[in-house]
Amino acid sequence: MIDRTNEQWLADLTGKPDVQAPALEDLRYRLQRGIFYYLSRERSDLTHLSGQELGQMAEDLAQDATLRVMDNLDSFRGDSRFTTWATKIAVRLAISDLRRSRYKDFSLDGLTAEGEVLPSAGDTFPTHTAPTPENATERADVMMKIERALREALTERQYQALSAVALQDVPLEIVAERLGTNRNALYKLLHDARRKLRQHLEAQGLSTDYMLKLFEE
Repeated sequence: MIDRTNEQWLADLTGKPDVQAPALEDLRYRLQRGIFYYLSRERSDLTHLSGQELGQMAEDLAQDATLRVMDNLDSFRGDSRFTTWATKIAVRLAISDLRRSRYKDFSLDGLTAEGEVLPSAGDTFPTHTAPTPENATERADVMMKIERALREALTERQYQALSAVALQDVPLEIVAERLGTNRNALYKLLHDARRKLRQHLEAQGLSTDYMLKLFEE
């Protein structure tokens, strides 16, 4: 590999085919090496994979990362080494790909307003001290009202979105994809769902301040 300056990287990657081809191969190799380091040293959830498996993942991701870097050459400002900048793009791509893989089988079909949708009050709102019997009963009653409000106040689409994002911690981009929408539309959907849920609960005398105080005690 050639040890290029920032200017040389940009010139070679945008040069004639006989100059660009070796530069692209050098870039791909460097990105593959950076991704492999990230997968093998920074991801404790991948320790069950062999070095060969991690190497194959890094190789596959490096191909896409090289294309991503090429698509973003105009945004490089020279504030760091070109290879450092490119590797950051590659690692972000790897993180995104791993996240998507985690939720590849996730479906909104199972998120319907049927059955139990919330864990127990103790699991949802951990406290420093054990509640009194009276307080525990009050919490359980409030949790039942919240669960009922989720079913009654929201549309099916709002329920699915809020349940996935707020209760199951599914990334926004995954939920948006499953709903066939975009992030901006999903933000509005979630905003409307939270507003309707809050209004429904307040109509029953359950203010946000009251619920927070109840579960913080």
